Order: sequence, then C-alpha cells, then structure tokens
Amino acid sequence: MLILQSPLTRKLSAFVALSDDDLSTLARFHRRRRSFPSGHELIHEGERNQSAFILAEGWACSYKILPNGERQIVNFQLPGDFLGLRSVLFRTIDHSAQAVTRIEASEVLASDILDAFSTAPRLATAVLWAASRDEAMVVEHLVNLGRRSAEVRMAHFLLELGARLKLVGVGDNSGFDCPLTQYHLADALGLSAVHVNRVLRHLREEGLVTFQKGRVIFDDISKLTVLAGFDPDYLDQEGPLLR
Repeated sequence: MLILQSPLTRKLSAFVALSDDDLSTLARFHRRRRSFPSGHELIHEGERNQSAFILAEGWACSYKILPNGERQIVNFQLPGDFLGLRSVLFRTIDHSAQAVTRIEASEVLASDILDAFSTAPRLATAVLWAASRDEAMVVEHLVNLGRRSAEVRMAHFLLELGARLKLVGVGDNSGFDCPLTQYHLADALGLSAVHVNRVLRHLREEGLVTFQKGRVIFDDISKLTVLAGFDPDYLDQEGPLLR
C-alpha cells in the first residue's frame, strides 16, 4: 500500500497509530496530485475559497509581503506538511505559499478535510496534532527573531529542519540536503544575506556545522545543540500517543 510510504503517513504516525480506515482516507487526500515548478505560488494572500495542499516531494515556504516589498518567511514546508490548511477554513487566506523547488503536491478541498473529520476521528486528531505542531514551530520562530542572537538563531533553525526531515526519512543526524539560498535564510531569520554568510562561515570555522553545495553537515551536533539551546520536545516526535 503506497500510502504507507508517504511522508504524510510517516509524520502523522508519530502521533497516532493509523488504522486501515485512516490510511484509506489519507489515500483519498492524494487523488489530485500535481507537479509545480520552482517559484510557483500555490496560496495567494487575500484570496478567498482556496484549496490546501499536501506536500509529497520538494520544499515550499509560507510568507508575508510587507508594504515596502520585503518578505518575511514564516515557515518552510517539507514533505508530509500541509500548505494553507487554514485557507480551507478561513474566509480569506492570511499568507502566501510558494514552491522553493520543483514540488509534487496534492490539492485538498474543504470537503475532503471535513469529511475526514466526520468519518475518521483518529485521523482528525492526528491532523489537529500536525496543525498544533506547526503553531509550536511558529512560536519558536518568534522567539528566534525576537530574542536569540544571529548564530543561535541559525543553529536552532538548522537543527529544527534536521529533526523535521529525519521524521519523514530524508535526513539523519549527519545532516540533510538543503535547497535554501542565503536569501531564503535571510528572509526567514530576519538577517541580511551578508550577515547570513558571515554567521555560516563562523559556525563552520568553529567546527559545528557546514552548509555548502546544497547540503547541511552537522560537524558536531552535540555542541551545536548546546549552542542553540535546542530542545526538540516542541516538535513532539517521540512516538504515537494514541494506539
């Protein structure tokens, strides 16, 4: 059953032991799967009655554009993540989402979500867990922007990405492939691209982490974790609570 191998199934299984009925419902979520090129905007801030998407392959980002044209990236979406889940419930969507790489994503309508909630309550609980986890990450990102130094900010961000990718089987404690540019990092971390370059160079010189040629390598993940004060409990990935 291919759905067993999907990143979304792996992610939700970190919270709930999914039944065959749950897996059948998840399979229906993937009926409208499409490919999108890098740079394609899937969710448009200010529009109404938009669909959500489930990311199966590639990376995307959610962001807001300020009146002066600057961009604040709120989060990056990885395989197994929802894009624009609020867009099927809110009257007007409050952010935009764009493909960072070429992606494979399945369109999910409000009716799909509501039907799943009524017929598969355990799955609905797992989706609520995923949404709550996303909110917990946004809280950490707010702390990052408001109170952490640039180096701690970067270290925490890279460790979070590593933990999230490890959950869906595309990263491990040695590192992960990462398509983000210094401009993506700058827009996510509230830094200039020049400052991002300086911080990454210093972390590399300290023997903590190397980000070069599209790959993040954790040279000393223990020391990096101490520097970042990184506690992954907010990601809630230790194993199913509901069986």
